[in-house]
Amino acid sequence: MGLFQRIFKVGESQAHALIDKLEDPIKMTEQGIRDLKSDLQQAMTSLAQVKAIAIRHKKDADDQKKLAGDYERKAMLLLQRGQKGDLEQNEADRLASEALTKKEDAMQRAQTLTSEHKQQQTMADQLQAKVNKLKQTITRYENELVTLRARARTASSMKKINQQLANVDSSSTIATLEKMKNKVLEEESLAQAYGDMADATIAVDEEIEKALQEPATSKAADSLAELKKKMGIEK
Repeated sequence: MGLFQRIFKVGESQAHALIDKLEDPIKMTEQGIRDLKSDLQQAMTSLAQVKAIAIRHKKDADDQKKLAGDYERKAMLLLQRGQKGDLEQNEADRLASEALTKKEDAMQRAQTLTSEHKQQQTMADQLQAKVNKLKQTITRYENELVTLRARARTASSMKKINQQLANVDSSSTIATLEKMKNKVLEEESLAQAYGDMADATIAVDEEIEKALQEPATSKAADSLAELKKKMGIEK
């Protein structure tokens, strides 16, 4: 019980400090719950035994009351037989007295058993209340353990992320990005320069080829003159 009170009842800052000192708070809490469940099992066994005793005492008390009633009925029958002459009156009185004595003994035993039944029932009621409280405590701790597991997972994830962020050299990363940006700009500029050079070379070649070609109109005129000459047409 002390462990759970420390984990779940102390202040948040104190709980964090305490958990940091524990080797594994989750496993220790789980073990604590298992211990409580073992205590609950033992308490329920004791409760069942006490209830069984109470039930037995009540049954025995009822049997003794029934027996006392039987002896009273027999005493009455004996007295009736004495009155009718079926049995000598003195003998009837003696036997009736014996029956009434047994009746009183049975009533005393019934009273004793009834008292013991009440005591056992009271004890059973007290044990039942403790068992119910223990069940509620276990349920509450199990629910809190679910929350504790979730918080532990979240804390672990946040710790890893923060550690990774803490290990990142932002200045170095920025410097690397700047170098990469400059390198890309240089490559792009160089590619454009080569492209301009290639375009210039193609343009010069085209000019040279164009200058070497004969004009289309001159070749057409020569062809026309040659055809007329062949046909005998004078200019």
